[in-house]
Amino acid sequence: MDLKQLEYFITVAELGSFTRASEALGVAQPALSRQIRLLEVSLRQNLLIRNGRGAVPTDAGKLLLDHARGILHQLARAKEELLHLRGGLTGRVALGLPPSLARALTVPLTRAFRREMPDAQLTIREGLSTSMQEEILNARLDIALLYNGLNSTGLITEHLINEELVYVSARPSGLMEEPQDLYVQMNEIAAQPLVIPSRPNAIRMHVEAAFLGLGLTPNITLEIDGVPAILDLVADGAGNAILTRHAVSSSIRPSVYKTRIIRSPSLSIEVVLATSSKRPTTHIQRQTIELLKRIAVDKMN
Repeated sequence: MDLKQLEYFITVAELGSFTRASEALGVAQPALSRQIRLLEVSLRQNLLIRNGRGAVPTDAGKLLLDHARGILHQLARAKEELLHLRGGLTGRVALGLPPSLARALTVPLTRAFRREMPDAQLTIREGLSTSMQEEILNARLDIALLYNGLNSTGLITEHLINEELVYVSARPSGLMEEPQDLYVQMNEIAAQPLVIPSRPNAIRMHVEAAFLGLGLTPNITLEIDGVPAILDLVADGAGNAILTRHAVSSSIRPSVYKTRIIRSPSLSIEVVLATSSKRPTTHIQRQTIELLKRIAVDKMN
């Protein structure tokens, strides 16, 4: 089994097209097709179903895709560890962050990473906790911060912080908050229109579970994915929202929103740091994890 063939196969399977894979790899399409066919012959399996719309993995292809990602990931990590023996922190780290955390952490984390590990590369991707969990398992991410991360097979999770959830509404122009406006009860929230992410967003699932535990049904008027879009709709008067405090404070126009602390009960959501239990962390990854812990605790508390 040729490593270059595995790389070609992964690219075609992920992009769903020989044409797009050829452009991404800088390889002529006939040569790409030939290498994929040689891989199929050597394994005695059809790996891709070719049709007019592109190419999709067969069941055998899906199985190989999981293994191939892990193989190339392990090879890259082995090279990083060997380079580390020559001195300096080198290599690449792929980090996944939920959108609200990405807005608060990306700039300070990138600055610190460049300062402390100038010869290394950091890639940051935003995504939902459920999708990032899968990306860790299939080796597309090395580290991720997840909301309410589950201890699923293949993952190692470590508690990082608890983020407070607040009730967000539009602030009338010129209105100052009075002390009695600082708090809101869950039963009061249930009676108001909510703009909320769609399932399986972790905050959405957490908020719904809290309402269900109180025997309440939230009045969901709009389902919108994306914190900036939710905040724009709140500012426009389309409804209110339940978001992390940092999602509001790090927004473009935090002054146009009124945030209130939720009581009966108070709401917070756990953030965990997740890595794969099937792949050993490299030195550069361990250094990144320690850096991430310091910055998250400093910025989010």
